[in-house]
Amino acid sequence: MLKLNQSGYVLGIIGAISMLTTLPVRAEVKQILTGVKNTATTDVQPLASAAEVGLLRDKNSTVPKATRVKTQVPITKIPNISNFPLPHTSVKDLLAQEQQNDVTQVTGVRLDRTKSGLEIILETQRSDKLQTKITKEGNNFVADIPNAQVRLNSGNSFRQDNPANGITAIAVINRDDNSIRVTVSGKGSVPNVRLFDSNDGLIFGITTAASTTQQQATPSDETHEAIEVVTTGVRERGYSVPTASTATKIEVPLRDIPQSIQVIPSQIIEDRQVERLSEVGENVSGVLPRPGYGGLSSVGFYIRGFNQRTENFRNGFRDYGFLSPRDVANVERVEFLKGPGSVLYGGGVFGVGGVVNTVTKKPLDQPSYAASLTLGNYDFYRPTIDFTGPLASDGSLLYRLNVAYENGGSYRDFNSNENIFVAPALTWNIDNKTKLTTEFEHQHDYFVSDFGFPFVPESLKLPRNRFLGVPGFNNADVHENSITYNFEHKFSDNWRFRQGFNATLASGDIRAIYLDDLEDDRQTLDRSADKSHEEQDNYSLQNEIFGKFKTGGLSHNVLIGVELDRYKYSYNFFTATVDSINIFNPNYNAAFGEFQQDSYEKYGSDNLGIYFQDLIDILPNLKFLGGGRLDLNDSSYVNLLTNQTINEQSNSHFSPRLGLVYQPGDTTSVYFSWSNSFNPQFFGKNRTNEQFKPETGEQFEVGVKQEFFNNRLSGTLAFYQLTRQNVLTADPSDRRFSIQTGEQRSRGIELDIAGLILPGWKIIATYAYTDAFVTKDNTIPIGNRLDNAPQHSASLWTTYEIQKGNLQGLGFGLGLYYVGEREATLPNTFRLPNYVRTDAAIFYRQDNYRVALNIKNLLGVKYYEVGGDGLLPGAPLTVLGTLSIQF
Repeated sequence: MLKLNQSGYVLGIIGAISMLTTLPVRAEVKQILTGVKNTATTDVQPLASAAEVGLLRDKNSTVPKATRVKTQVPITKIPNISNFPLPHTSVKDLLAQEQQNDVTQVTGVRLDRTKSGLEIILETQRSDKLQTKITKEGNNFVADIPNAQVRLNSGNSFRQDNPANGITAIAVINRDDNSIRVTVSGKGSVPNVRLFDSNDGLIFGITTAASTTQQQATPSDETHEAIEVVTTGVRERGYSVPTASTATKIEVPLRDIPQSIQVIPSQIIEDRQVERLSEVGENVSGVLPRPGYGGLSSVGFYIRGFNQRTENFRNGFRDYGFLSPRDVANVERVEFLKGPGSVLYGGGVFGVGGVVNTVTKKPLDQPSYAASLTLGNYDFYRPTIDFTGPLASDGSLLYRLNVAYENGGSYRDFNSNENIFVAPALTWNIDNKTKLTTEFEHQHDYFVSDFGFPFVPESLKLPRNRFLGVPGFNNADVHENSITYNFEHKFSDNWRFRQGFNATLASGDIRAIYLDDLEDDRQTLDRSADKSHEEQDNYSLQNEIFGKFKTGGLSHNVLIGVELDRYKYSYNFFTATVDSINIFNPNYNAAFGEFQQDSYEKYGSDNLGIYFQDLIDILPNLKFLGGGRLDLNDSSYVNLLTNQTINEQSNSHFSPRLGLVYQPGDTTSVYFSWSNSFNPQFFGKNRTNEQFKPETGEQFEVGVKQEFFNNRLSGTLAFYQLTRQNVLTADPSDRRFSIQTGEQRSRGIELDIAGLILPGWKIIATYAYTDAFVTKDNTIPIGNRLDNAPQHSASLWTTYEIQKGNLQGLGFGLGLYYVGEREATLPNTFRLPNYVRTDAAIFYRQDNYRVALNIKNLLGVKYYEVGGDGLLPGAPLTVLGTLSIQF
């Protein structure tokens, strides 16, 4: 039985819920009791209004305008007395309800094209209650609307990229629990915007500088009344991105997430002229690139001192880039979540340092056609196209097509690469609540499989162009195909369902020269030759439900999901001897022995993950994030030559995460988080043939997120301790076997700053102190530093674009990248020296074209990247010129 105080609490909750669910009934009863005529005014909504899905509609088209018709509807249902709500049990409940009633609900966001530009219509029945505060942020027009909230069937935010010429993006979001922010981003200048009030709602009339310099924004309906607004300041976010989905799978402001997450937007990719996805990691604290098979390819990252091995994720799906990296042509942004991410993404072959999620470009409902051509030294050339727009006149079917071709030589002798990339995408807006997006990616890479230099101190004396393979033998031919679909259905403003599927299939024929040991003369390098056929298949199916609700005074934003994964990797190796080579005086006339089959094996896993998450607003300035994931994993490692199972195991593991965010002001967030990860261990074996426990990771992190200069600049300062446990180490009794006693730890401080200092002056800067070392092991000395983990690293990339006058559109860029001393190997044998690399850029942007010249490694400093099979010297001075046009 319930105690008295428990019963009162339950009745209070029932009363609050009853009040929320019976408001329409109360209105009808009031009419009856006061003798009002037995009719009610009702809003009749169109069945498929473009307002609810934000479709861009041409005013000259035949699609009827979404209307709201007032009609008299007789009341036929008289409520029973049991339907009356219980009264408020406290003044606090009454005041909370009154405050909720004072918040204006924006139930639709619609974009309409006009003769002079574009209109944003915020659909609400109480537009007269909306007060607007306007600011200009560089190329951005920003309107903050207090006492209002976005409540769409598609969620509580709206975004449209490139909706019209001269407009790069329009976003309507809930800035907090009590205000809306509307952002219109112009291309090269601030859009001209005027506000109008109408029966439809609040209207923002936009005239872009790109379309005309003479016309003023005019309303599409003569009944609109202009609203006087005041410009209160000049701000712009620059390289700062306010929201991301990787950490929580929901679009929430970064300041509400109790974990360090950094986002590299497409603007940085364009300004730096990024050609390899790994380059973006240079603008994130505590991140270094990890080279892969080819001298020009890179497939992963080191994060917080730990080797991540692969790119991790693409659009939230596992994306193992072991054979070949993905092209950057269709990349919208790259999100880095620091620390373990198993709470939403489960276990895998990647490390514990973090999650890297690449978000690709999606179809837009406004036609846009872009093309670019990049030329560089070493015979480099790269044309790209990016086309998007509607395929149906009503906007129900949209497309996007990204194509890139690349061909070039290299600063490395006997090196070259050729790559073709094709990525079509389709979005079908089935109705105003249902959407299906499909994406396909095909990539074909042909490159030289160059492992660089061996892990010996003598390698630091070699010229960076020195090739230690066999010319004409080292090459890789890799094909990769990926198909993805995302289906979303909205049940209401607060509840939606998503199903996503991805299949990525890759295969490669690779011939490589492996760099073995340096002989006693310290100049003769022993080598071996391999020919292999390798195949990699990955399948993922995700089903997720998102919902928002309240319990008492708590606001919940929940996620419940189920994920099925299957990953398989097989390889067939043939090995031969090959003549050794003098690394200081190479002779490339090498003789090969007979190739013999060395190994034919397959490994992989099947995984079922069940996960949940709840982001709770305890108070307006206090948020709690909690969640967990249960993974059921079956993994195997099979010798296909003998059909012998080397290792087979089943694991179950629960990965929790807890976090707390306290916001003492509008610009400050202080957070704490505890997160975990796990990784099944199916490589290796012990003397008793017992299966190994999963490798685990545990992180504690505290930090501060701060906005500066009227929210133009954002910064994150993080302090963390990350421990990797159950690491396999050699069995001291028999080195042919392993035991599970290893442990490694990383402690550090990281600082990331991004945004705008002054109009036109963008910046992104980082600093990291990383203390990553071995804490337990049988063969590696305790205290050895983890390889490729410098104690100190920092970076800066900044651009300035002239805002007015005859030189408007002319810009300059400068990049500085510092990496301190680091160990080249584990166990530690020698160190790589520190370096500072300097990049520079000059560009000119006018109307719909852009010309840029990027210089990488301006001073030609010598530096190295640490890969799994060798040291790869970084490129010397590299010049890239780019011409791009959009129409």
